[in-house]
Amino acid sequence: MDILIYGIINSATLALMAMGFTLVYGVSRLPNFAHGALYVLAGYISWLLLNELGVPYLLAGLIALALVAAVGGAMYQLILVRIRGMAISEIIASYAIGLAILEGLRWGGLKGGTFSLDPFVEGSVIILGVAVDWQRVVVVGLGVVLVGLLWVFVNQTRLGLALKGMAQDERAALTLGIDSDRMAVASMALGSLSAAVAALIILPLGSIVVEAGYHVLIMAVAVCIVGGLGSWTGALLAAFVIGFAQILTVAYLGAHYQVVVALMAIIVTLILRPSGIFGRQKELEERV
Repeated sequence: MDILIYGIINSATLALMAMGFTLVYGVSRLPNFAHGALYVLAGYISWLLLNELGVPYLLAGLIALALVAAVGGAMYQLILVRIRGMAISEIIASYAIGLAILEGLRWGGLKGGTFSLDPFVEGSVIILGVAVDWQRVVVVGLGVVLVGLLWVFVNQTRLGLALKGMAQDERAALTLGIDSDRMAVASMALGSLSAAVAALIILPLGSIVVEAGYHVLIMAVAVCIVGGLGSWTGALLAAFVIGFAQILTVAYLGAHYQVVVALMAIIVTLILRPSGIFGRQKELEERV
């Protein structure tokens, strides 16, 4: 029961971490390697508003979400738009931005475990004989709600349908008058918003540290590669595969092997099925 319950919780956590990365790449084919940095930035902004300015919890969270979404949109408009379509340059530029944010926060004093957010709900509950913190239950519940809201947004709203059309066939979308750059800005803002939402839900389980940004980036990339770059269904399935694999590893080998599981999942996927479980990239048909 421990493995089942905590496997579901870990899988929901990974899905939340990867949702924004998948959204950005699925729509605009931009690999946002600043994803983890935006995650930490959202947590730190919330902490500053709560502890330094005395802003109420809900208002602090909303302000942090808005600011991080604005940072994501600005990243594209100011920098990434100039190298759009140059895959290696996009990776280098976005990672450099993320590195600047994280190390800037470290230089500004984000060190140690003194920075933390209060959990939404205190205490714990017994589920199938297993003690679980209420905050972890909240992570699973809000994860399900957010995935549902994302599905409704993509399939029932004008902007969501435009993003979906851009993801499915960019040339056809352009012929219908959909602005590619505008959709890229929207996807970067929404992806950054998703990273911020994940941060505000998950970070109360631990501390706000710079290293969390690198961890979240690795987990998001692992989930997206295993599931298939650009596939939201594949990302959800991959989150459960990796999530349960990590919990089994913790149970039988040790907690310090969790990241190794994610990295091994990337390597095995690239060897056996480079496009991922539900990836739509063309498989390599012949080698020269």
